[in-house]
Amino acid sequence: MSRRGRIDPFEPAQIRRLVAEFGSPLLIVDCARVREQYRSLARALPGVDLHYALKPLPHPAVVRAVIDAGGWLDLATTGEVLVAAAVGVPGARCIHTHPIKRARDIRNALEHGVTIFVADNPDEVRKFRAHAGRASLLLRVSFRSPGAVCDLSRKFGCDPEQALALARLAASLDVEVRGFSFHVGSQAVDAAKHAEAIEVCAALLAAARRERLGACDTLDIGGGFPIDYGERAAGIHRYCAPIRRALAQLPKRVRVIAEPGRYIVGPAAIGVATVMGRAQREGHWWYYLDDGLYGSYSGQLYDHARYPVSVMRDGPLLPSVLAGPTCDGIDVIAEALQLPKLNIGDLVVGRQMGAYTWATASTFNFFPKATIVVVNRQPGDTGGV
Repeated sequence: MSRRGRIDPFEPAQIRRLVAEFGSPLLIVDCARVREQYRSLARALPGVDLHYALKPLPHPAVVRAVIDAGGWLDLATTGEVLVAAAVGVPGARCIHTHPIKRARDIRNALEHGVTIFVADNPDEVRKFRAHAGRASLLLRVSFRSPGAVCDLSRKFGCDPEQALALARLAASLDVEVRGFSFHVGSQAVDAAKHAEAIEVCAALLAAARRERLGACDTLDIGGGFPIDYGERAAGIHRYCAPIRRALAQLPKRVRVIAEPGRYIVGPAAIGVATVMGRAQREGHWWYYLDDGLYGSYSGQLYDHARYPVSVMRDGPLLPSVLAGPTCDGIDVIAEALQLPKLNIGDLVVGRQMGAYTWATASTFNFFPKATIVVVNRQPGDTGGV
């Protein structure tokens, strides 16, 4: 149960203890697993600077764990800049990657010391004319990936054929072009699109450098590295093999950045909910939990994820449904399950729930969001709540 003072908060006894202490629903975040996930990806992508994307779980303790492991941060909003500042992460360890920003978002990031931003169209590039000499740009290129569960190149990124024209515009405004970026989407089954995008961006970097359009010494390969949900994902070292081969062709002077989010925090947290009521309907036992689609299971709507669920009770398996607490008919977590008969007060555990769960949860119907409980911080780390 413990290893050098570490507890495993995903064990049933620890889950029960934490619920007894903090109540329900809970999101239990294990900082030891955050650090392990970071180091696993760092081994799979040697020489790549891993900037944790705060979006999936912008919690101070997670940020601290990533920094303790040697990482950097990927910020996209003023709120995320404030989290980084509160934890004491300097702007030099951050990039700002939202392709579309309000003027005050740019100012707030610059005030924190962030100097590298992302843009993907002429209007956005022109916003940086007032900050020439203080800010530099990564120009985001679109690479559509039909195999990705979450497509991030439909909403953002310029066509590869437009990228050099965008770099020329930036140069004409005295805005330095540091390089290019892309994000091929999340939860793809393989990294073929990553490798293709790296090859195209390598040619863009070389062309921009020949035209002296800026330093052109950085490539941001985005995130989207897959984790297990209902189906098993490829091991991260094997998944990243095509990426490693493609990156090996880049000149040594090119700094490579990645923006992992889900991979770092998804496996590092579990959701714990309590059965608050039950009823038999059409031959199924319906169990009503104190967390649901409007809460921590919001990722099933917004992130297309299906979280593995389990219960801490044995017995004959019966047709079952797990429903959330609200009065809304769509608030159903999972149907056609086979579960032992549960009692009011029993616990239901969702796995792989660190990413796009609590972060996208609401308090609809005035049901509160899950309480975050953080365990296995580094010794002496008291940041976060």
